[in-house]
Amino acid sequence: MMDLLKLLMRKKENSKDIAKERLKLVLIHDRSTFSPQFLEMVKGEIIKVIQKYMEVDEELLDIQLTKTTSDDGERVIPALVANIPIRSMKQGIR
Repeated sequence: MMDLLKLLMRKKENSKDIAKERLKLVLIHDRSTFSPQFLEMVKGEIIKVIQKYMEVDEELLDIQLTKTTSDDGERVIPALVANIPIRSMKQGIR
């Protein structure tokens, strides 16, 4: 949950920060059991569902697999973090 809040509240990043985040993502992928193809498949499904209700900016869409602490604080578990810029809500949905 904190990772999502950090993503939503982050300021503009410079190229060093962006490269660092990409490297983290690559390392997480290497250490996880999920393939990049699986993540792309999930990303596509998420886009399909969200586009039923709103128009999103697919160019700026960012979905990452990361790790977080479980609710009981005893385990590290995978987490899917999504930053989905919304252009507008579809008519008739509110």
